[in-house]
Amino acid sequence: MFPDDAGEGSVLQEAARELEAAIHDARVAFDCIGLGEIDRAHTSALTARVALDAAVTAMQAALPLPPGQSAATTAAGVSKLIADR
Repeated sequence: MFPDDAGEGSVLQEAARELEAAIHDARVAFDCIGLGEIDRAHTSALTARVALDAAVTAMQAALPLPPGQSAATTAAGVSKLIADR
């Protein structure tokens, strides 16, 4: 289903699963708003956001590193981005 030239197929499959989960949770949130269930809509919107964040992280892991950058510096950069939120 996904290319696996550098062993990234499973990472991209995980990203796709997370995106599907985010879509589902966003639809649930939308429907809950229409039904007036604001607490449940809020919960579903938050879980959609978490799934999107996980998909982005997985896709970033599949991207090639720029020349001169190691995986350690990338992990540190991701940790800093998370801490800054």
